[in-house]
Amino acid sequence: MDQTDKRLLSLLQDDCKRTTKAYAQDLGLSTTAVYERIKRLEREGLIRKYVALVDKQVAGMDFTVLCQVRLSRHIKEYVLQFEREVQQLEEVSECFHVSGDYDYILKIHVANMVAYRDFMVNKLTALNNIGSTQSSFVISEVKASTAISLG
Repeated sequence: MDQTDKRLLSLLQDDCKRTTKAYAQDLGLSTTAVYERIKRLEREGLIRKYVALVDKQVAGMDFTVLCQVRLSRHIKEYVLQFEREVQQLEEVSECFHVSGDYDYILKIHVANMVAYRDFMVNKLTALNNIGSTQSSFVISEVKASTAISLG
């Protein structure tokens, strides 16, 4: 990956709906050269997919919770089962296996506190092998970015 690839990736992360011609103009390359670079970056797996970023507030899903989860036991079967099950919970946008007092941190988006309680009672704590949870409610989002800095 050279500097041009990095610049192209930065442009794509900012707005992937522009035309190849527009990227070519920004980079001082031909349209074909930019197209070929994008296809190569896709083939190599550097670009995984293209998505639309939904405004949580406009969608009515702006109650964000960071929930720490501790499993009851740390055996392979429990870990893999939890990871399979949490992937099926549509309210969970991100799940991280972490070190420290808890085993996982989940990022959850729901409409409000009532919806979160319903999620906790009927979905999350209904999963097998959950020992305990601790929830933190987001007061305000100070920084949110999907971009990866490539230097």
